[in-house]
Amino acid sequence: MVRPLLLVILSVLVVTPAVANEYYIAQKAVKKCKVVDVKPDGTTWVMVGTSSYPTLDAARAAKKAAPECEQTK
Repeated sequence: MVRPLLLVILSVLVVTPAVANEYYIAQKAVKKCKVVDVKPDGTTWVMVGTSSYPTLDAARAAKKAAPECEQTK
């Protein structure tokens, strides 16, 4: 009984981030940006831009193009 329950919980934890509808670019401190699936709260992380992105690829492309985000090599 415990094993099937643990498998269900583990499956939910793994799948939930993959089914997010929107992605945001968040900025913390100076020019450190990352793509997140939860809207930034405005205190710790600040949203870059004014919109969300429907796919992870679109958010990553927008992050690369954002002048606010430093491009590390």
